[in-house]
Amino acid sequence: MPPKKRESASESSSSHGYEFGGPLGALVLTLGLPILCYMFAFLCNDISGCPAPSLLHPRNLSLKRLSDETGWQGVDSLINRQSVVAVTGYYLLSLTLNTVLPSREVEGTELRSGGRLKYKFNAFSSAVFIMVIAAAGTVLQGADFPLWTFIYDNYVPILTTNLIISYALATYVYVASFSVKKGNKESRELALGGHTGNAVYDFFIGRELNPRVKLPFFGEIDIKAFMELRPGMLGWILLDLAFTARQYKNYGYITDSIVLVNIAQAVYVFDALWMESAILTTIDIITDGFGFMLAFGDLVWLPFTYSIQARYLSVHPVTLGISGSLGVVAVQLAGYYIFRATNNEKNLFRTNPNDPRVAHLQYIETKSGSRLLTTGWWGRARHINYLGDWLMSWSYCLPTGIAGYIITKSSPVPHLTGHATADGMPSGGLGVSSKAVPGEAMGWGMIFTYFYMLYFAVLLLHRERRDEEKCRRKYGKDWDRYCEKRAKVQIPTSPAPANANSPNTAVLTTLLDPSKYSAIIRNFSE
Repeated sequence: MPPKKRESASESSSSHGYEFGGPLGALVLTLGLPILCYMFAFLCNDISGCPAPSLLHPRNLSLKRLSDETGWQGVDSLINRQSVVAVTGYYLLSLTLNTVLPSREVEGTELRSGGRLKYKFNAFSSAVFIMVIAAAGTVLQGADFPLWTFIYDNYVPILTTNLIISYALATYVYVASFSVKKGNKESRELALGGHTGNAVYDFFIGRELNPRVKLPFFGEIDIKAFMELRPGMLGWILLDLAFTARQYKNYGYITDSIVLVNIAQAVYVFDALWMESAILTTIDIITDGFGFMLAFGDLVWLPFTYSIQARYLSVHPVTLGISGSLGVVAVQLAGYYIFRATNNEKNLFRTNPNDPRVAHLQYIETKSGSRLLTTGWWGRARHINYLGDWLMSWSYCLPTGIAGYIITKSSPVPHLTGHATADGMPSGGLGVSSKAVPGEAMGWGMIFTYFYMLYFAVLLLHRERRDEEKCRRKYGKDWDRYCEKRAKVQIPTSPAPANANSPNTAVLTTLLDPSKYSAIIRNFSE
Protein backbone atom coordinates (compact mmCIF):
# COMPACT_ATOMS: atom_id res chain seq x y z
CA MET A 1 0.00 0.00 0.00
CA PRO A 2 1.53 3.36 -1.01
CA PRO A 3 2.30 5.86 1.78
CA LYS A 4 -0.43 8.33 2.53
CA LYS A 5 0.17 11.96 1.61
CA ARG A 6 -0.26 14.00 4.75
CA GLU A 7 -0.31 17.59 3.55
CA SER A 8 0.24 19.44 0.33
CA ALA A 9 2.98 22.04 -0.01
CA SER A 10 0.54 24.73 -1.03
CA GLU A 11 -1.66 24.15 1.98
CA SER A 12 1.24 24.34 4.43
CA SER A 13 2.68 27.46 2.78
CA SER A 14 -0.53 29.44 3.05
CA SER A 15 -1.10 28.60 6.70
CA HIS A 16 2.43 28.73 8.09
CA GLY A 17 3.09 32.48 8.12
CA TYR A 18 6.32 34.39 8.78
CA GLU A 19 8.75 33.81 11.64
CA PHE A 20 11.74 35.79 12.98
CA GLY A 21 10.05 39.11 12.23
CA GLY A 22 9.35 38.30 8.59
CA PRO A 23 11.51 39.58 5.69
CA LEU A 24 12.87 42.55 7.65
CA GLY A 25 13.89 40.34 10.57
CA ALA A 26 15.47 37.83 8.17
CA LEU A 27 17.49 40.63 6.54
CA VAL A 28 18.67 41.98 9.89
CA LEU A 29 19.73 38.51 11.08
CA THR A 30 21.43 37.62 7.80
CA LEU A 31 23.56 40.77 7.92
CA GLY A 32 23.72 41.41 11.65
CA LEU A 33 24.69 38.05 13.13
CA PRO A 34 28.02 37.84 11.26
CA ILE A 35 28.85 41.33 12.53
CA LEU A 36 28.05 40.18 16.07
CA CYS A 37 30.51 37.29 15.69
CA TYR A 38 33.24 39.74 14.67
CA MET A 39 32.36 41.97 17.63
CA PHE A 40 32.86 39.05 20.00
CA ALA A 41 36.21 38.29 18.37
CA PHE A 42 37.59 41.82 18.47
CA LEU A 43 36.03 43.40 21.55
CA CYS A 44 37.10 40.57 23.90
CA ASN A 45 40.75 40.10 23.04
CA ASP A 46 44.28 39.43 24.28
CA ILE A 47 45.53 42.86 23.23
CA SER A 48 43.82 45.25 25.64
CA GLY A 49 41.14 43.38 27.57
CA CYS A 50 37.69 41.91 27.74
CA PRO A 51 35.92 44.15 27.00
CA ALA A 52 38.26 46.60 25.25
CA PRO A 53 38.99 49.30 27.88
CA SER A 54 37.62 52.26 25.91
CA LEU A 55 34.18 50.63 25.96
CA LEU A 56 34.16 51.19 29.72
CA HIS A 57 34.46 54.94 29.13
CA PRO A 58 32.06 55.76 26.29
CA ARG A 59 32.69 59.52 26.56
CA ASN A 60 36.33 59.00 25.61
CA LEU A 61 35.57 56.42 22.92
CA SER A 62 37.00 57.01 19.46
CA LEU A 63 37.37 54.76 16.44
CA LYS A 64 41.15 55.17 16.43
CA ARG A 65 41.49 54.22 20.07
CA LEU A 66 39.14 51.27 19.67
CA SER A 67 41.05 50.21 16.57
CA ASP A 68 44.31 50.21 18.53
CA GLU A 69 42.78 48.29 21.42
CA THR A 70 41.33 45.58 19.18
CA GLY A 71 44.31 45.28 16.84
CA TRP A 72 42.24 46.13 13.79
CA GLN A 73 44.44 46.10 10.66
CA GLY A 74 41.89 46.63 7.95
CA VAL A 75 39.48 44.47 5.98
CA ASP A 76 42.36 42.59 4.34
CA SER A 77 43.26 41.05 7.70
CA LEU A 78 39.87 39.32 7.96
CA ILE A 79 40.95 36.50 5.65
CA ASN A 80 44.12 34.94 4.29
CA ARG A 81 45.05 32.22 1.83
CA GLN A 82 46.31 29.81 4.48
CA SER A 83 42.97 29.80 6.28
CA VAL A 84 41.01 29.24 3.07
CA VAL A 85 43.21 26.25 2.21
CA ALA A 86 43.08 24.83 5.74
CA VAL A 87 39.31 25.16 6.19
CA THR A 88 38.64 23.75 2.71
CA GLY A 89 40.92 20.83 3.56
CA TYR A 90 39.00 20.26 6.79
CA TYR A 91 35.69 20.05 4.92
CA LEU A 92 37.19 17.69 2.32
CA LEU A 93 38.57 15.50 5.10
CA SER A 94 35.11 15.36 6.71
CA LEU A 95 33.56 14.37 3.38
CA THR A 96 36.24 11.73 2.81
CA LEU A 97 35.73 10.16 6.23
CA ASN A 98 31.99 10.20 5.64
CA THR A 99 32.62 8.21 2.47
CA VAL A 100 35.32 5.71 3.43
CA LEU A 101 34.64 4.87 7.09
CA PRO A 102 32.11 2.17 8.01
CA SER A 103 28.62 3.59 8.45
CA ARG A 104 25.06 2.57 9.14
CA GLU A 105 22.04 3.48 7.08
CA VAL A 106 18.93 4.81 8.81
CA GLU A 107 15.56 5.83 7.42
CA GLY A 108 14.18 9.24 8.31
CA THR A 109 10.64 10.06 9.38
CA GLU A 110 7.84 9.89 6.83
CA LEU A 111 7.74 12.86 4.48
CA ARG A 112 4.59 14.88 3.78
CA SER A 113 4.58 13.59 0.21
CA GLY A 114 5.07 10.01 1.38
CA GLY A 115 8.18 7.84 1.62
CA ARG A 116 11.30 8.18 3.70
CA LEU A 117 14.81 9.37 2.93
CA LYS A 118 17.83 7.24 3.83
CA TYR A 119 20.74 8.69 5.81
CA LYS A 120 24.31 7.49 6.19
CA PHE A 121 25.76 7.95 9.68
CA ASN A 122 29.37 7.68 10.89
CA ALA A 123 30.01 11.12 12.42
CA PHE A 124 31.27 9.65 15.70
CA SER A 125 33.95 7.47 14.13
CA SER A 126 34.93 10.36 11.84
CA ALA A 127 35.39 12.64 14.84
CA VAL A 128 37.38 9.99 16.72
CA PHE A 129 39.69 9.62 13.71
CA ILE A 130 40.43 13.36 13.66
CA MET A 131 40.82 13.55 17.44
CA VAL A 132 43.33 10.66 17.45
CA ILE A 133 45.48 12.58 14.97
CA ALA A 134 45.20 15.74 17.09
CA ALA A 135 46.06 13.79 20.25
CA ALA A 136 49.11 12.19 18.63
CA GLY A 137 50.38 15.56 17.46
CA THR A 138 49.87 17.04 20.92
CA VAL A 139 51.77 14.19 22.58
CA LEU A 140 54.70 14.77 20.24
CA GLN A 141 54.76 18.57 20.16
CA GLY A 142 52.63 19.73 23.06
CA ALA A 143 51.09 23.20 22.88
CA ASP A 144 53.28 23.94 19.84
CA PHE A 145 51.46 21.37 17.71
CA PRO A 146 50.83 23.33 14.46
CA LEU A 147 47.09 22.60 14.50
CA TRP A 148 46.63 24.49 17.78
CA THR A 149 48.93 27.40 16.94
CA PHE A 150 47.40 27.79 13.48
CA ILE A 151 43.84 27.91 14.83
CA TYR A 152 44.73 30.48 17.47
CA ASP A 153 46.86 32.70 15.22
CA ASN A 154 44.28 32.63 12.41
CA TYR A 155 41.09 32.75 14.45
CA VAL A 156 39.35 35.54 12.53
CA PRO A 157 40.44 34.39 9.04
CA ILE A 158 39.07 30.92 9.89
CA LEU A 159 35.82 32.52 11.05
CA THR A 160 35.60 34.51 7.82
CA THR A 161 36.24 31.46 5.64
CA ASN A 162 33.43 29.54 7.35
CA LEU A 163 31.18 32.58 6.95
CA ILE A 164 31.85 32.64 3.20
CA ILE A 165 31.08 28.92 3.00
CA SER A 166 27.78 29.43 4.84
CA TYR A 167 26.72 32.21 2.45
CA ALA A 168 27.76 30.08 -0.53
CA LEU A 169 25.85 27.04 0.75
CA ALA A 170 22.72 29.10 1.44
CA THR A 171 22.90 30.57 -2.07
CA TYR A 172 23.38 27.17 -3.70
CA VAL A 173 20.47 25.46 -1.93
CA TYR A 174 18.22 28.47 -2.54
CA VAL A 175 18.85 28.40 -6.29
CA ALA A 176 18.69 24.58 -6.45
CA SER A 177 15.34 24.56 -4.63
CA PHE A 178 13.61 25.99 -7.69
CA SER A 179 14.24 22.69 -9.48
CA VAL A 180 12.00 20.83 -7.01
CA LYS A 181 9.04 19.49 -8.96
CA LYS A 182 5.83 18.11 -7.54
CA GLY A 183 5.78 14.31 -7.49
CA ASN A 184 9.52 13.94 -8.17
CA LYS A 185 11.08 10.51 -7.72
CA GLU A 186 13.86 11.78 -5.40
CA SER A 187 11.37 12.69 -2.63
CA ARG A 188 12.50 16.32 -2.70
CA GLU A 189 10.18 18.69 -0.83
CA LEU A 190 9.89 22.36 -0.07
CA ALA A 191 9.91 23.17 3.63
CA LEU A 192 6.83 24.34 5.51
CA GLY A 193 6.84 28.13 5.39
CA GLY A 194 10.05 28.18 3.35
CA HIS A 195 8.56 29.16 -0.01
CA THR A 196 6.65 32.34 0.74
CA GLY A 197 7.73 34.08 -2.45
CA ASN A 198 9.82 36.67 -0.58
CA ALA A 199 13.41 36.07 -1.69
CA VAL A 200 15.08 37.53 1.43
CA TYR A 201 12.95 35.55 3.85
CA ASP A 202 13.12 32.29 1.89
CA PHE A 203 16.92 32.61 1.53
CA PHE A 204 17.20 32.93 5.30
CA ILE A 205 14.67 30.31 6.44
CA GLY A 206 15.41 27.76 3.70
CA ARG A 207 13.17 26.72 0.80
CA GLU A 208 14.06 23.05 0.42
CA LEU A 209 13.50 20.67 3.32
CA ASN A 210 16.35 18.19 2.77
CA PRO A 211 18.60 19.39 -0.07
CA ARG A 212 21.02 16.80 -1.40
CA VAL A 213 23.92 16.91 -3.85
CA LYS A 214 25.82 14.20 -5.73
CA LEU A 215 29.58 14.71 -5.76
CA PRO A 216 32.31 12.73 -7.54
CA PHE A 217 33.83 10.09 -5.21
CA PHE A 218 31.77 11.28 -2.22
CA GLY A 219 28.43 10.17 -3.66
CA GLU A 220 25.12 11.65 -2.48
CA ILE A 221 25.39 14.02 0.48
CA ASP A 222 22.43 15.22 2.52
CA ILE A 223 23.63 18.79 3.02
CA LYS A 224 21.55 19.57 6.10
CA ALA A 225 22.30 16.35 8.00
CA PHE A 226 26.01 16.61 7.14
CA MET A 227 26.38 20.23 8.24
CA GLU A 228 24.26 19.69 11.35
CA LEU A 229 26.82 17.54 13.19
CA ARG A 230 30.12 17.42 11.35
CA PRO A 231 32.21 20.51 10.50
CA GLY A 232 30.81 22.92 13.10
CA MET A 233 30.27 20.60 16.06
CA LEU A 234 33.75 19.07 15.91
CA GLY A 235 35.15 22.49 15.01
CA TRP A 236 33.78 23.75 18.34
CA ILE A 237 35.87 21.19 20.21
CA LEU A 238 38.97 21.86 18.12
CA LEU A 239 38.66 25.57 18.97
CA ASP A 240 38.32 24.73 22.68
CA LEU A 241 41.46 22.60 22.55
CA ALA A 242 43.40 25.27 20.67
CA PHE A 243 42.52 27.77 23.41
CA THR A 244 43.54 25.27 26.08
CA ALA A 245 46.91 24.83 24.37
CA ARG A 246 47.26 28.62 24.29
CA GLN A 247 46.59 28.89 28.02
CA TYR A 248 49.40 26.40 28.63
CA LYS A 249 51.65 28.28 26.24
CA ASN A 250 50.88 31.58 27.97
CA TYR A 251 51.15 30.44 31.59
CA GLY A 252 52.81 27.03 31.70
CA TYR A 253 49.80 25.34 33.29
CA ILE A 254 46.15 24.48 32.61
CA THR A 255 43.43 25.51 35.07
CA ASP A 256 40.57 23.38 36.35
CA SER A 257 38.09 25.86 34.84
CA ILE A 258 39.20 25.38 31.25
CA VAL A 259 39.42 21.61 31.77
CA LEU A 260 35.81 21.54 32.96
CA VAL A 261 34.67 23.68 30.02
CA ASN A 262 36.41 21.30 27.62
CA ILE A 263 34.95 18.20 29.27
CA ALA A 264 31.40 19.58 29.51
CA GLN A 265 31.33 20.72 25.90
CA ALA A 266 33.08 17.61 24.59
CA VAL A 267 30.51 15.42 26.37
CA TYR A 268 27.72 17.38 24.71
CA VAL A 269 29.28 17.15 21.24
CA PHE A 270 30.36 13.51 21.34
CA ASP A 271 27.02 12.52 22.83
CA ALA A 272 25.33 14.18 19.84
CA LEU A 273 27.69 12.40 17.44
CA TRP A 274 27.16 9.03 19.13
CA MET A 275 23.38 9.53 18.99
CA GLU A 276 23.60 10.92 15.46
CA SER A 277 20.47 9.21 14.17
CA ALA A 278 18.41 11.00 16.85
CA ILE A 279 18.58 14.20 14.78
CA LEU A 280 16.09 12.60 12.38
CA THR A 281 13.27 13.32 14.85
CA THR A 282 14.31 16.93 15.56
CA ILE A 283 12.62 20.06 14.27
CA ASP A 284 15.76 20.96 12.29
CA ILE A 285 15.41 17.88 10.11
CA ILE A 286 11.66 17.27 9.93
CA THR A 287 10.41 20.89 9.71
CA ASP A 288 13.05 23.52 8.94
CA GLY A 289 14.37 24.08 5.46
CA PHE A 290 18.11 24.49 4.92
CA GLY A 291 18.91 28.13 4.27
CA PHE A 292 21.22 30.76 5.71
CA MET A 293 19.75 30.28 9.19
CA LEU A 294 21.01 26.71 9.52
CA ALA A 295 24.10 27.09 7.31
CA PHE A 296 25.38 30.03 9.36
CA GLY A 297 24.21 28.50 12.64
CA ASP A 298 25.97 25.20 12.02
CA LEU A 299 29.24 26.49 10.57
CA VAL A 300 29.83 29.89 12.19
CA TRP A 301 27.54 30.73 15.08
CA LEU A 302 27.86 27.41 16.90
CA PRO A 303 31.66 26.90 16.87
CA PHE A 304 32.70 30.53 17.24
CA THR A 305 30.23 31.74 19.88
CA TYR A 306 29.94 28.52 21.87
CA SER A 307 33.73 28.46 22.39
CA ILE A 308 33.93 31.98 23.83
CA GLN A 309 34.41 30.67 27.38
CA ALA A 310 37.52 28.65 26.48
CA ARG A 311 38.89 31.58 24.50
CA TYR A 312 38.37 33.88 27.49
CA LEU A 313 40.07 31.44 29.88
CA SER A 314 43.07 31.07 27.57
CA VAL A 315 43.92 34.70 28.37
CA HIS A 316 42.54 35.06 31.90
CA PRO A 317 42.85 31.79 33.85
CA VAL A 318 40.33 31.12 36.62
CA THR A 319 40.98 28.59 39.37
CA LEU A 320 37.78 27.09 40.78
CA GLY A 321 39.10 24.85 43.54
CA ILE A 322 37.41 21.68 44.71
CA SER A 323 34.10 23.23 45.80
CA GLY A 324 33.73 25.32 42.67
CA SER A 325 34.59 22.38 40.43
CA LEU A 326 32.10 20.12 42.18
CA GLY A 327 29.41 22.76 41.80
CA VAL A 328 29.99 23.01 38.05
CA VAL A 329 30.09 19.22 37.69
CA ALA A 330 26.79 18.89 39.59
CA VAL A 331 25.06 21.35 37.26
CA GLN A 332 26.52 19.64 34.19
CA LEU A 333 25.52 16.13 35.31
CA ALA A 334 22.00 17.19 36.23
CA GLY A 335 21.51 18.96 32.92
CA TYR A 336 22.98 16.11 30.91
CA TYR A 337 20.86 13.51 32.70
CA ILE A 338 17.63 15.40 31.98
CA PHE A 339 18.68 16.20 28.41
CA ARG A 340 19.69 12.66 27.47
CA ALA A 341 16.92 10.84 29.36
CA THR A 342 14.15 12.96 27.85
CA ASN A 343 15.50 12.82 24.31
CA ASN A 344 16.10 9.08 24.52
CA GLU A 345 12.53 8.56 25.71
CA LYS A 346 11.11 10.71 22.89
CA ASN A 347 13.24 9.14 20.18
CA LEU A 348 12.57 5.59 21.35
CA PHE A 349 8.82 6.16 21.62
CA ARG A 350 8.71 7.65 18.11
CA THR A 351 10.75 4.89 16.50
CA ASN A 352 9.68 1.82 18.52
CA PRO A 353 6.72 2.46 20.85
CA ASN A 354 6.54 -1.26 21.74
CA ASP A 355 10.00 -1.24 23.32
CA PRO A 356 9.67 -2.38 26.99
CA ARG A 357 11.40 0.80 28.15
CA VAL A 358 8.56 2.99 26.85
CA ALA A 359 5.69 0.56 26.29
CA HIS A 360 4.23 1.35 29.74
CA LEU A 361 3.92 5.09 28.99
CA GLN A 362 0.44 6.59 28.61
CA TYR A 363 -0.46 8.82 25.69
CA ILE A 364 -3.20 10.63 23.80
CA GLU A 365 -4.03 9.30 20.34
CA THR A 366 -4.63 12.13 17.85
CA LYS A 367 -6.82 12.10 14.76
CA SER A 368 -3.67 12.24 12.61
CA GLY A 369 -2.48 8.96 14.14
CA SER A 370 0.30 10.52 16.25
CA ARG A 371 0.68 9.78 19.94
CA LEU A 372 1.36 12.46 22.57
CA LEU A 373 2.98 11.26 25.80
CA THR A 374 1.21 12.13 29.04
CA THR A 375 3.42 10.20 31.49
CA GLY A 376 7.14 9.70 31.94
CA TRP A 377 9.43 12.66 31.34
CA TRP A 378 7.09 14.23 28.80
CA GLY A 379 4.25 13.87 31.26
CA ARG A 380 6.07 16.24 33.60
CA ALA A 381 6.03 19.17 31.21
CA ARG A 382 6.03 19.91 27.52
CA HIS A 383 9.53 20.43 26.07
CA ILE A 384 11.17 19.33 29.32
CA ASN A 385 14.28 18.38 27.32
CA TYR A 386 14.99 22.10 26.98
CA LEU A 387 15.44 22.33 30.74
CA GLY A 388 18.38 19.90 30.61
CA ASP A 389 19.87 21.72 27.64
CA TRP A 390 19.73 25.05 29.45
CA LEU A 391 21.16 23.68 32.69
CA MET A 392 24.17 22.43 30.74
CA SER A 393 24.70 25.93 29.35
CA TRP A 394 25.26 27.12 32.93
CA SER A 395 28.14 24.68 33.33
CA TYR A 396 29.85 26.24 30.29
CA CYS A 397 29.61 29.80 31.63
CA LEU A 398 30.07 29.43 35.40
CA PRO A 399 33.79 28.49 35.15
CA THR A 400 34.56 32.01 33.91
CA GLY A 401 33.33 33.45 37.22
CA ILE A 402 32.73 37.20 37.42
CA ALA A 403 34.43 37.76 34.10
CA GLY A 404 36.39 40.71 32.79
CA TYR A 405 40.04 41.66 32.52
CA ILE A 406 42.41 44.37 31.36
CA ILE A 407 45.74 43.60 29.68
CA THR A 408 48.66 45.58 31.01
CA LYS A 409 51.59 46.15 28.63
CA SER A 410 50.07 43.98 25.93
CA SER A 411 51.66 43.16 22.60
CA PRO A 412 50.82 45.86 20.01
CA VAL A 413 49.77 43.35 17.32
CA PRO A 414 46.88 40.90 17.84
CA HIS A 415 46.77 37.18 17.30
CA LEU A 416 43.73 37.65 15.11
CA THR A 417 45.53 38.16 11.79
CA GLY A 418 48.22 35.53 12.06
CA HIS A 419 50.93 38.11 11.16
CA ALA A 420 54.24 38.60 12.94
CA THR A 421 54.97 41.52 15.25
CA ALA A 422 57.39 44.33 14.38
CA ASP A 423 60.24 42.68 16.26
CA GLY A 424 59.77 39.42 14.35
CA MET A 425 58.06 37.53 17.17
CA PRO A 426 54.91 35.61 16.17
CA SER A 427 51.74 37.40 17.16
CA GLY A 428 49.24 35.84 19.54
CA GLY A 429 49.08 35.38 23.27
CA LEU A 430 50.41 37.63 25.96
CA GLY A 431 53.79 39.28 25.69
CA VAL A 432 56.47 38.54 28.30
CA SER A 433 55.61 41.69 30.27
CA SER A 434 51.87 41.41 29.78
CA LYS A 435 49.40 40.52 32.49
CA ALA A 436 45.64 40.05 32.57
CA VAL A 437 44.05 41.60 35.67
CA PRO A 438 40.33 42.11 36.51
CA GLY A 439 40.63 45.81 37.29
CA GLU A 440 37.69 47.99 36.31
CA ALA A 441 36.63 45.41 33.68
CA MET A 442 35.54 42.96 36.38
CA GLY A 443 31.97 41.89 35.70
CA TRP A 444 31.78 43.50 32.26
CA GLY A 445 33.34 40.45 30.63
CA MET A 446 30.23 38.50 31.57
CA ILE A 447 28.55 40.15 28.59
CA PHE A 448 30.72 37.83 26.50
CA THR A 449 31.19 34.74 28.65
CA TYR A 450 27.55 34.47 29.81
CA PHE A 451 26.08 35.46 26.46
CA TYR A 452 25.71 31.80 25.50
CA MET A 453 23.51 31.05 28.51
CA LEU A 454 21.22 34.03 27.88
CA TYR A 455 21.11 33.47 24.14
CA PHE A 456 20.34 29.79 24.66
CA ALA A 457 17.44 30.62 26.96
CA VAL A 458 15.98 32.92 24.29
CA LEU A 459 16.62 30.29 21.61
CA LEU A 460 14.87 27.56 23.58
CA LEU A 461 11.91 29.76 24.44
CA HIS A 462 11.58 30.74 20.78
CA ARG A 463 11.87 27.11 19.71
CA GLU A 464 9.29 26.15 22.31
CA ARG A 465 6.92 28.70 20.78
CA ARG A 466 7.61 27.36 17.29
CA ASP A 467 6.94 23.83 18.53
CA GLU A 468 3.68 24.95 20.09
CA GLU A 469 2.48 26.61 16.90
CA LYS A 470 3.53 23.63 14.78
CA CYS A 471 1.74 21.17 17.05
CA ARG A 472 -1.38 23.33 17.24
CA ARG A 473 -1.57 23.44 13.44
CA LYS A 474 -0.93 19.72 13.15
CA TYR A 475 -3.12 18.33 15.95
CA GLY A 476 -5.85 20.98 16.31
CA LYS A 477 -8.28 20.21 19.16
CA ASP A 478 -6.22 17.19 20.16
CA TRP A 479 -3.40 19.58 21.11
CA ASP A 480 -5.76 21.67 23.23
CA ARG A 481 -6.84 18.49 25.00
CA TYR A 482 -3.19 17.56 25.57
CA CYS A 483 -2.30 21.03 26.87
CA GLU A 484 -5.02 20.77 29.52
CA LYS A 485 -3.15 17.79 30.96
CA ARG A 486 0.43 19.03 30.79
CA ALA A 487 2.21 22.20 31.87
CA LYS A 488 3.51 24.49 29.14
CA VAL A 489 6.84 25.56 30.58
CA GLN A 490 9.96 23.46 30.76
CA ILE A 491 10.12 23.48 34.57
CA PRO A 492 7.83 20.85 36.11
CA THR A 493 5.06 22.51 38.12
CA SER A 494 3.04 19.49 39.24
CA PRO A 495 3.72 15.82 39.88
CA ALA A 496 3.07 13.29 37.13
CA PRO A 497 1.30 9.98 37.71
CA ALA A 498 3.58 7.81 39.80
CA ASN A 499 5.59 5.07 38.09
CA ALA A 500 8.93 3.39 38.60
CA ASN A 501 10.65 5.53 35.97
CA SER A 502 9.48 8.96 37.17
CA PRO A 503 12.24 11.56 37.80
CA ASN A 504 12.50 13.24 41.18
CA THR A 505 10.87 16.65 41.12
CA ALA A 506 12.50 17.61 44.42
CA VAL A 507 15.94 17.22 42.83
CA LEU A 508 14.95 19.54 39.97
CA THR A 509 13.60 22.13 42.38
CA THR A 510 16.89 22.09 44.30
CA LEU A 511 18.93 22.40 41.13
CA LEU A 512 16.91 25.38 39.98
CA ASP A 513 17.46 27.40 43.17
CA PRO A 514 19.22 30.58 41.91
CA SER A 515 20.89 31.19 45.26
CA LYS A 516 23.02 28.09 44.79
CA TYR A 517 24.47 29.36 41.53
CA SER A 518 25.12 32.85 42.84
CA ALA A 519 27.09 31.27 45.69
CA ILE A 520 29.18 29.30 43.20
CA ILE A 521 29.90 32.46 41.18
CA ARG A 522 31.02 34.26 44.33
CA ASN A 523 33.44 31.43 45.10
CA PHE A 524 34.99 31.72 41.63
CA SER A 525 35.76 35.41 42.05
CA GLU A 526 37.62 34.95 45.32
